[in-house]
Amino acid sequence: MRTKKVSFINSNGYSLAARMELPADQHPHNFAIFAHVFTGNKNLSATRHISRALTLSGFGVLRFDFTGLGDSEGDFADTTFTSNVEDLIAAAEFLTNDYKAPALIVGHSLGGAASIFAASRLDSVKAVATIGAPSEPEHVSHLLESSIEDIEKNGQAVVSVGGRKFTIKKQFLDDLASKNMFKILSNMRKALVVLHSPQDTIVEIENAARIFHAAHHPKSFVTLDGADHMLSRKNDAVYAGNLIAAWANRYISLPDKAALETREQVMARLEDVDIFTTEIKAGKHGLIADEPLDVGGDDFGPSPYELLSASLASCTAMTIQMYAKRKGWDLKEVEVHISHGKKYMTDCDSCMDKGARIDQFNRLIEFEGNLTSDQVNRLMEIANKCPVHRTLHAETRISTEILDVIKR
Repeated sequence: MRTKKVSFINSNGYSLAARMELPADQHPHNFAIFAHVFTGNKNLSATRHISRALTLSGFGVLRFDFTGLGDSEGDFADTTFTSNVEDLIAAAEFLTNDYKAPALIVGHSLGGAASIFAASRLDSVKAVATIGAPSEPEHVSHLLESSIEDIEKNGQAVVSVGGRKFTIKKQFLDDLASKNMFKILSNMRKALVVLHSPQDTIVEIENAARIFHAAHHPKSFVTLDGADHMLSRKNDAVYAGNLIAAWANRYISLPDKAALETREQVMARLEDVDIFTTEIKAGKHGLIADEPLDVGGDDFGPSPYELLSASLASCTAMTIQMYAKRKGWDLKEVEVHISHGKKYMTDCDSCMDKGARIDQFNRLIEFEGNLTSDQVNRLMEIANKCPVHRTLHAETRISTEILDVIKR
């Protein structure tokens, strides 16, 4: 997983802190937004684990701090449920402008309720996942029960949520009371999955039933049996993330890529948008080649020279092990380590160009087993007889012809 700090400006001009997480081995096929729990932040354990599960499935994930929370600017006391929804809209605009419009929104607790409201306004969003979400945003008020009287009387109060103190103003409660989740759900035509734990003591499981019944198909419900509201156990969060990723793939558009076909043994395909990232079909097998980040690649796979070194290393190991087996020698394991570089030909007396460089492979071999010194010496000789080694030393001819020129 590749991650970097980013920020974007919300509708009130505040800079909201975020993390952009991208798959380690491919370009994201789609982007998702993660909305954290009430008074939480983007770095909570569940948020990180769910986001990581999504990136492993090929999603790019933007997780951010709502206004006044975490590293984001603004005063939490001045925020409302409506401002949370607007922050989600701003996050979607950031993705649209800098990456790609989001196809998925995942929201946890009150963030789940906000995700439904935001998704109803975003055409690009095809799927919504809620985790432990209240069926009515006003449900959050029960966390503030001991302070509601003070808030109503004085216009605000300092309350403790999750062991941290926050100032809650009357406008926050009034805004929650004005929001009708069921009206939004009755008009929303997007895929929805509702995840909830029967053991959730913060937002009771009945909330999930009400959301599910109010929503239109396609809709799904998944019980997170045994989990707490915060998904504080890593296994629960990873399970939720993997499930959301698998579910969402049914409702979002995945890029169509023609299967690699070739009449030869190996085929490589590189599109202009991918710079160096090259798809390879070798026999029945598919793999990726790329270049390192420092030369402009994405480092999604080994470089061509690393693949060549891998060919030499694997062929050496196969040849040595095959020979040892044929001789009945006790070779339990062989490891072959290869590095490749270009060396100046300072010791080449007959070379025309003294400044030229030659390819040099450094090969280190480690044996495990009850072998005599004579057996080890013989296996080192056999290493030089592996087919790839011989090919690299032999004169090689490459015949190239045009297969086709396709205009598009």
